[in-house]
Amino acid sequence: MRVLVASGSSGGHIFPAISFIEALKAGNNDAQVLLVLPKKNILKAEGVLPCPVKYITVTPIKLNFSFAGLKSIWQMIKSFFQVILIFINFRPDVAIGFGSLASLPVILLAWFFRTTTVIHEQNVLPGKANKFLAYFSDKIAVSFKETVGYFKGKEKKIVLTGDPIRKSLVRIDKKIACAYLALKEDKFTILVAGGSQGCSRINEEFVKFIGFIPQKNKLQVIHLCGSKDYSRLKESYAGLGIEYKLFDFLQPMEYAYSAADLIISRAGATTIAEIMFFALPAVIIPYPYAYQHQLNNALVLERAGAALIIKDEELSLGQLKRMVLPLIDNQVSLSKMRGAYYGLSIPDAAERLAACV
Repeated sequence: MRVLVASGSSGGHIFPAISFIEALKAGNNDAQVLLVLPKKNILKAEGVLPCPVKYITVTPIKLNFSFAGLKSIWQMIKSFFQVILIFINFRPDVAIGFGSLASLPVILLAWFFRTTTVIHEQNVLPGKANKFLAYFSDKIAVSFKETVGYFKGKEKKIVLTGDPIRKSLVRIDKKIACAYLALKEDKFTILVAGGSQGCSRINEEFVKFIGFIPQKNKLQVIHLCGSKDYSRLKESYAGLGIEYKLFDFLQPMEYAYSAADLIISRAGATTIAEIMFFALPAVIIPYPYAYQHQLNNALVLERAGAALIIKDEELSLGQLKRMVLPLIDNQVSLSKMRGAYYGLSIPDAAERLAACV
C-alpha cells in the first residue's frame, strides 16, 4: 500500500501526521509512505522523520493586489504542479491530509485522480481547509465527538479516531520524572507551557504570580517559555527564591507531564491531546485568534470538569490567584479533575487512524 500524507507547517499538524505514519508502518511493514510538507515548517532535521519527505511551495494566500498577494497565489498554483509530479512518481493508493493549505493540492488532486482520500481534523472546530476538503474526502477522521456537528450532511463519512500523539509520550512515575529533571518528588509541581513558541503574556503574568505566593518552599515550577523570553525569565526566577526548571524548549515532554500536578497552558490541539493523555488538572488560557479553535478545544475539558479557563484578555495576577491558589495541594479538587478525564482521551488514536486508512 502506498500512502501519501500531507501536513501543514506547525507542530499541531506535523506531530499527529508523524504519529500516524509510525503507527501505520508498525502495523503494515510493506506500506510505503511519503510525507508532503510546506518548505517552511517547524522541523529542523529530516533525520527524525519516519519516511521520505517532499516539499511544496504553498504559503498562506493573501487576497490582495500586492506583490506578496500575487506571489502567494502563484506559489499555490505552483504547488499543484509539484503535487502532480509527486502523484506521477509515487502513485498513491490513499492520500490523507492533516489540514492547512498544504492539504489542498494533495486531496483535490487525489480526488481528481480517483485516489481514496481521508482528512484528519485535530481541533473541535474544523479549519477552513478541512471544511472545504470534506466534500472531496471518502473519510473524515475527527479527534472529538463534538466535531461531528460541524460536518452536517457528512456524518456517514466520519470516524472518531482521536488526535494521535507522539509515541515517545508515555506515563512515567513521578519520582522518576522528578529525578530526571532534578526536582523534588514531594513538592507541588506546576508546569507552564505557552506552546512551541512560548507566550510572553503567560510568562510575564505567571512570574508575577510566583512572586506573590508566600510559601514558595512548597512549590516547584517547570516553565517552557520559548527562546524569546528565556534570558529575561532566567533573571526573574533567580530572585524569586523558588525551585524551578526553565526551558526554551523541551523535547522529552513525557518527564514534564509526568512530574506535574497542574498545568497552565494554551489550548492547541496537540497540547490538549497530550494533557488528556496524562490526565492533568489544567488552567487553560486559549489563544484568542485563529478562528477560536483553542477556545473550543478548552471548552471540552472545562465542561467535563477537568480544566478551568482564563480568557486571554482577562489574564492577570488576580485571575491566576483566583484560579490557581485554591488548587495548590488541594488533593480533593485535583483528584476530581483527574477523574474527569475518564473517557475523554483516546490513547490509541494513531492506531485507529491507521486502521481507518
